[in-house]
Amino acid sequence: SFDGCATPLPKGLSRLLKRLRVPVIMIKTSGAFLRDPLYNCLQKRKVPVHADVTCLFSRRETETLDAAEMDKILRDAFTFDNFADQKKSRTAVTEPFRADGLHRILYRCAACGAEGATEGRGTELFCRSCGKKYTLTEYGELSAQDGKTEFSHIPDWYEAERREVRREIENGSYLLDTEVEIGVMRDYKAIYMTGSGRLRHDCGGFTLTDGEGKVLYRQKPQASYSLYADYFWYELGDVICIGDRETLYYCFPKDGSPVAKARLAAEELYKIAKERLCANA
Repeated sequence: SFDGCATPLPKGLSRLLKRLRVPVIMIKTSGAFLRDPLYNCLQKRKVPVHADVTCLFSRRETETLDAAEMDKILRDAFTFDNFADQKKSRTAVTEPFRADGLHRILYRCAACGAEGATEGRGTELFCRSCGKKYTLTEYGELSAQDGKTEFSHIPDWYEAERREVRREIENGSYLLDTEVEIGVMRDYKAIYMTGSGRLRHDCGGFTLTDGEGKVLYRQKPQASYSLYADYFWYELGDVICIGDRETLYYCFPKDGSPVAKARLAAEELYKIAKERLCANA
């Protein structure tokens, strides 16, 4: 989770569970995100972590419940908001580095709309373009140091970025075009760094080329409901991973392009592709 909330589940998961005909046990951790959120530069916070174990479905239920009922139970079970839980439980994160890297989620300034100009450092998030500053409180809320607080709740800011990405897709202006370092996995034993290339993501999907401009891989929007993207991946850097059953390509943007925006765009492009498919059915 980038913003502390649930990420999409693949559709059809209930059909898989019914096919397996086994009990389904859920282990849900609490406090893990607050202790080590992806954006915070791998810095651990002093937050207690515990896990709850529950039975979502007995074997009989996987056989007798219909897929729609199971999908609803799965959605409810996998719906969460770590920042809301932090506020409700009054769990204090007192570390002075709690906002480090927050711009990796909140890459678009809520005040002026500039992208790539925000920076999370210490206990502050600020915009280099307009100068707006916010304090990240001990309870995970943002507060503008001067003027209006557009979004005190981090997931609300993230959702506003999603809406902006959707708008860009719909008007045809969305584009990621960046130089990347490329890692390749083919044998599941290691990632082989193969040099530089270029990753382009637009309304037609992903295109990855090598240093000589040769196309290595293309991926259409409908290929995946989400995108594997991560921060500080094995301490190499922020990464976007695309690929198929044969080859995975790990792309590390050299210019700091926000991988969060690419993931939002991939999810919205998938939704649009499916909406069009349903409309034409």
